[in-house]
Amino acid sequence: MFCAFEGRAQKQPEFRLNIYGSYVFDDRVDSYYSNTSYYEGTVKGNLLWGLGVEYMIQPTMGIELTYLREDTKAPTTYYDDQVIVNNVKTKEFDLGINYLMLGTTKYFPLSEVIEPFFGLALGIGIINGSDPSTSEERNATKFAWTIKGGTNIWASEKVGIKLQAGLTSIAQGAGGGIYFGTGGVSPGLSTYSSIFQFSLGGGVVFKLGGKRNQSQQ
Repeated sequence: MFCAFEGRAQKQPEFRLNIYGSYVFDDRVDSYYSNTSYYEGTVKGNLLWGLGVEYMIQPTMGIELTYLREDTKAPTTYYDDQVIVNNVKTKEFDLGINYLMLGTTKYFPLSEVIEPFFGLALGIGIINGSDPSTSEERNATKFAWTIKGGTNIWASEKVGIKLQAGLTSIAQGAGGGIYFGTGGVSPGLSTYSSIFQFSLGGGVVFKLGGKRNQSQQ
């Protein structure tokens, strides 16, 4: 009697856990209701952090679900010449910005260590704005998108350092009628200004799975 054993390589699905930490730079927001009535302000730069779970559908292509968070401030000035008294008002608002994104990343490996990439993601931006002087809070959910580019530098087979630059935007995300309350200057105004934030930073990436198992028969 003879027994035959056949070894076959079966590859487990590969996932990646991406931990992000970047600095986002200031972004100016403004909106003109008329030639004599407008607001302008700045979404201040701060730390943008979060994590993503990525499934590698191909050796050089991944689909990633990402959550990102930024806590910052937005000093804002309002002007309305229809108001006789105190027609210029300045306030600083507290902002908490959450991003939930789904997107793809394309990798261009140059070696086992250096792995450049480019990615695009779409999703939502959830903004909580509060006025510290009145404790008033307002929330809004808007369409958001991000593009990113950079490289992974693999320190080992499973752990790498991520270096990346990105541009994240919330379309129509800053408005006098949503979360930048005008404090009595002109509370009925509701025009908006999109938020664009450029970021530099990176993070850490971990490979999960992807090993080859030997099956016998």
